[in-house]
Amino acid sequence: MPDRQRPANARDVGDGMKLHRRVLRLNGRDHTVIGLRPGTTARFSTNRYHGTWHVLSDQHGARLLGRLLWGLSYQARPGTLLLIDRPFIVPTPFDADPADPVVIAPGWATPFGEPAARDLARRLPLASPSEGTVRWHTRGLDAALDGRRPRELDIAPWWDERSGRVERLKGMIVLTPCNAREAREWALRAARLNPANRWGMAHEYVGGWEEGEIQVFRSFRRKVGMAARARADVLARPDAPADPDELRPLIWDRHYEIDRAMRRLRRSG
Repeated sequence: MPDRQRPANARDVGDGMKLHRRVLRLNGRDHTVIGLRPGTTARFSTNRYHGTWHVLSDQHGARLLGRLLWGLSYQARPGTLLLIDRPFIVPTPFDADPADPVVIAPGWATPFGEPAARDLARRLPLASPSEGTVRWHTRGLDAALDGRRPRELDIAPWWDERSGRVERLKGMIVLTPCNAREAREWALRAARLNPANRWGMAHEYVGGWEEGEIQVFRSFRRKVGMAARARADVLARPDAPADPDELRPLIWDRHYEIDRAMRRLRRSG
């Protein structure tokens, strides 16, 4: 039987969470690819908007992403990669466009250019069995989130220049913090996101000047579901356009109609 997390552990994103490990040959070199285990409840999406690559999720997903980045800052070895792929990648919550897998590459330990990206993309979704389970240690993150952190972990304002990158390579969104300190900065930015506000959304920039963004929604899964329904409704029309640039505004309009109808229904009930 496949190695699945027990329901009680499916939402666990604490220190020592279990992840899967595989060794893949990419660009002529062995790489250790760390991924989520089956049964993990977090879901992510990606898109590009206003010239910025976005990684999208809810607060739970952002906390998981923070754990991944924080652990990577201490546990990265040459050839280490983090991968978030299907089934943990879902369509966008706006128009149900297909989303890309997410790769996190430690820039100080693992060069990850187009040749390696091409080899990895050809293997996705990974069908090979896990070669083992790793405990992902994130000691210090909880203290940092509580404000009990040493001065050197104070994160810089988002507008400060950074040398990490967020880019799309061979159909994957690749986050590359340049050093361990920046990985911890990104981890704190992700893990602190809280969409419990009047907008139901929160975001933080990562990478160069507005190059990448982590964005969370209070109703992420609901939005994904409504977007899928809106897309299906529009595509069912006999005059549905084939051009994505013409299709998306129609889906957005239908998405709004569905959302408004559901809100009315909840108020009347």
